[in-house]
Amino acid sequence: MEEIPLDFLDIKELNRAYMPFLKQGGLFVRTARQYKIGQSLALLVTLPDALEAMPVSGKVAWLTPHGAQNNSPAGIGVAFIDDKLGLRDKIEKLISGLQESTEPTYTL
Repeated sequence: MEEIPLDFLDIKELNRAYMPFLKQGGLFVRTARQYKIGQSLALLVTLPDALEAMPVSGKVAWLTPHGAQNNSPAGIGVAFIDDKLGLRDKIEKLISGLQESTEPTYTL
């Protein structure tokens, strides 16, 4: 299974990438590589101010091709499948004050 490292330097960027509308949560990954819906991946996510990356496995649930409308960056949405360390809960706690933000996200 391919591993993709994701380093979030600030909470605003994490909020733009987080996908709360997925049942178990998920993250948007900026990439020019081609993936297929349903493809299994492992993410190594480093949250802002964290010392270590947290692994989470997931599946590609979203594709944004290069040149998409609204100037959205190319990438994939990865739905969390196996979140043993509670990454979703940690992300939601970090971004709790930004959920009503009017800033655009990379997804909906």
